Amino acid sequence: MNALSHLPLWLQTALLLSASNLFMTFAWYGHLKHLADRPWWLAALASWGIAFFEYMLQVPANRIGAQALALPQLKLMQEVITLAVFVPFAIFYMKQPLKLDYLWAACCLLGAVYFTFRTT
Repeated sequence: MNALSHLPLWLQTALLLSASNLFMTFAWYGHLKHLADRPWWLAALASWGIAFFEYMLQVPANRIGAQALALPQLKLMQEVITLAVFVPFAIFYMKQPLKLDYLWAACCLLGAVYFTFRTT
């Protein structure tokens, strides 16, 4: 029995995907800050090492999520979490400027969430 088993399946999924996306974001973009002066293959090896931990969280998250969510709902949850993790990472860690377009993109995602999760 895992530490999250007392939580609803959708929440277990969201928490595991959030942790997974932290690793994913660092694997995909962290090398731009820390390994920019190193050969690309070294950055790729470092990213693969980080991605291992991403997959150790993402695979169980998707298996748990598939018990309670339709596949399109699971995918959209992952996309929303990805951007919820990426935007603070880009702004605070990578020092990228905050743009109003991020708000409009978030509004589009909220619409996608509505249409994917509404009951018909």
